[in-house]
Amino acid sequence: MRDTIVEYQPRIREMPVEERPRERLRAVGAGPLTNAELIAILLRTGGSGENVVALGQRLIARFQGVGGLALASLSELCEVKGVGEAKGSQVLAGIELGRRIVSALPDERRVVRCSDDIDRLLRAEMVDLAQEELRVVLLNARGQVLGVRTAAIGTADKAPVTLRDVFRAAVKDNAASIAVVHNHPSGDPSPSPDDVALTAQIVEAGGMLGIELLDHVVISRGGYVSMRERGLWPRPVAQGGDLTKVAGLVDAAHVLSQSGDVVVSLYPWSHSSASQASSGRSTGRTSTPIRSSPSSS
Repeated sequence: MRDTIVEYQPRIREMPVEERPRERLRAVGAGPLTNAELIAILLRTGGSGENVVALGQRLIARFQGVGGLALASLSELCEVKGVGEAKGSQVLAGIELGRRIVSALPDERRVVRCSDDIDRLLRAEMVDLAQEELRVVLLNARGQVLGVRTAAIGTADKAPVTLRDVFRAAVKDNAASIAVVHNHPSGDPSPSPDDVALTAQIVEAGGMLGIELLDHVVISRGGYVSMRERGLWPRPVAQGGDLTKVAGLVDAAHVLSQSGDVVVSLYPWSHSSASQASSGRSTGRTSTPIRSSPSSS
């Protein structure tokens, strides 16, 4: 069903110069512009009786925010009155270009100091995934990102993961520490009991390997949750501990030592439907630095 226009909106050229999107971008830069204004610049023109900013606002409302807009197909965009194939293609091209720019930024320029840094690093890539994925951020001793590796890809509500997959790249690339990130396609970033248990397993295995887990962050359209900041954090074990103890962390697991690699049988993890905690938000919050003394962790 196509939207109906119920109120006339002044055209862009009828608006005060300082309120026009392009002029505002020229004067103050892109950062202060609203989402509707940025979309208006992509769309270029509005429709009959509606200016392009109002059309941008209606697009955002129709898809319940820019996150929903990023999930829309060209045919869905074209169902909105005033948006044809040309305008819809411009919006989708802008969204995809933004994703690619984020992915192409040089890793050596990225430093992880807090959970907000982790969220900004992977939100654009992971927030709209239809299935759960677990990724591992590899860091050197200075907190610089060495790379991001995908450790598990699952379904809409669960994914299989092994400790071997979590630590393989970290050992190979000589990472000093890691951060683990996974997404909740449901939109609720609240950690499940299985998420908490998995974090404890990674912390203990990392302590034995001498690779610290800095944080486990859950990303969703509803925000993100840092398990360290939430207080869902176990005490790390001493470096160089008995690797056979890892077997006790996973039901029916067995541990082998092969050229320094830890091999752990498959550990399936999933999320309960009930939220175990209120969700965190990445906007307007003050993050606690991830690196902390052992006594505070």
